[in-house]
Amino acid sequence: MEPAATPPGPARAGVDGAAAGSAGPTEADWAAAVAAVRRLPADGRVLLICHVNPDGDALGSMLGFGLGLRRLGVDRLQATFPGPPEVPEPFRGLPGLELLVPAAAADPEPDLVICFDAASESRLGELAGRLTGTGIALVLDHHASNTGFGDVNLVDPAAAATSVVAEELLARLGVSLDAGIAECLYVALSTDTGSFRFDATTVAVHEMAARLLATGIRPGDISRRIFDSRPFGAVRLFGEVLGRARLEPAAAAGHGLVWTYATLDDLARHDQRPYVLEALIDPVRCTAEADVSCVVKQTGPAEWAVSLRSKGAVDVSRVAVALGGGGHRLAAGFTGRGTVDEVVDRIRTELAVPATRGDIDKQR
Repeated sequence: MEPAATPPGPARAGVDGAAAGSAGPTEADWAAAVAAVRRLPADGRVLLICHVNPDGDALGSMLGFGLGLRRLGVDRLQATFPGPPEVPEPFRGLPGLELLVPAAAADPEPDLVICFDAASESRLGELAGRLTGTGIALVLDHHASNTGFGDVNLVDPAAAATSVVAEELLARLGVSLDAGIAECLYVALSTDTGSFRFDATTVAVHEMAARLLATGIRPGDISRRIFDSRPFGAVRLFGEVLGRARLEPAAAAGHGLVWTYATLDDLARHDQRPYVLEALIDPVRCTAEADVSCVVKQTGPAEWAVSLRSKGAVDVSRVAVALGGGGHRLAAGFTGRGTVDEVVDRIRTELAVPATRGDIDKQR
């Protein structure tokens, strides 16, 4: 391995540094993570894993970091995620896709496992067992609900995206940005900030974006591919699913709930893949009369992937954690079981539970 270069600047980690009252990686955590990479033998095997149904932050952080490891001379390197080995269409132009292998072909005993953007082992599906092998498990994440399941945990709840943590670790390893790494990290950063529209978009986020853009990547082309392109069948599907949206102004203690759902039959009828539904939360969450928005997406018989968003009055991570999931105060999710009405009824019930003093403190 190459020797480490200059250390990162003090404001790179997190978002505008460590937020007051938020727990993030300590210097000992960063040192342990750097050591885990630096101590790899010359023929060391590295397995990168991100969560099931990967989004832009999961894939972008993982592939960008993988390209960085390649620059360090790591040759025996794989990247993977649980479930069908299908990359969503908007991300099929990402650099580093050649690193991907199906979960079934992933190295069973890597020397180092690095996990990206997963708040718990359950998000790793059939790959969770790789964390308990003889190698070291390193976790990079930004979810406040992260369970700390790695041997070394770089979890920064103040970070706008996992890519923020990935860029920091690359800097500490002495890896300079190139266009391929930058494009991956830019996709990750822009998707988790809603194209720089969400509250997590801070001065430090724009400073990171500037560093990435300085490599020569084209933000207009990337944004059109990620945010503004979808099949006509998906446009028709969105119209149908939005047509069944329901507004409940009295829900969430009067803050309002808007929700809708999509079934496997909907996808089949419009000949669409499940990934197209990930963008459906955006037109739902713009409803002016509701603080909380929800999209319930069928993934199997009596099984649903639930996306929750808040405009700020309600901590949806509290709801998601109570129902077996996780996330952030403004964006969270969980897996629901039963009928769609049963799943939504559980959400209503949790939204009606008053926040505790600890919940209120976490929101500050």
